[in-house]
Amino acid sequence: MKEHQIYLIGGGDDESGILTPDRRGDECCLSFLFRGKRIDASADDFFDAFCGIRHVLEADSLIPFCYGASLNVYPSRMSRQMASGTVAYVLTFGKSAETRVHIFDSGLDVTPASVANQKSFYADWVASLGPNNSFKPSPQQGGD
Repeated sequence: MKEHQIYLIGGGDDESGILTPDRRGDECCLSFLFRGKRIDASADDFFDAFCGIRHVLEADSLIPFCYGASLNVYPSRMSRQMASGTVAYVLTFGKSAETRVHIFDSGLDVTPASVANQKSFYADWVASLGPNNSFKPSPQQGGD
């Protein structure tokens, strides 16, 4: 699988690391190299594995600058199953998700956020769809 250079917010100027995804059977594994350190994480999908890496980075006040760590981006249940959590949607309150992004890509519309803030935004977005929405998040969609 392709390596990704991920810039870090909260570090030095233009500080970045190299993220390497890998599959081991049904397990989605990530390795992140930065500052001479290596962080490894694995989960049922790449989004959850990335959240594991993000938790470790947050201890050093670092946030990756990519869609997977953007406040208003979250994967759907289907993208977790079909694309192993590498595809997510840009969320707008009161509107169904339409714009798809790759979680390891970046763009001018990325709003870096902690794992907790991203999960909270997602819950608020689901609530903004109203009581009759057909979107029912799965229990595993926690990003923890």
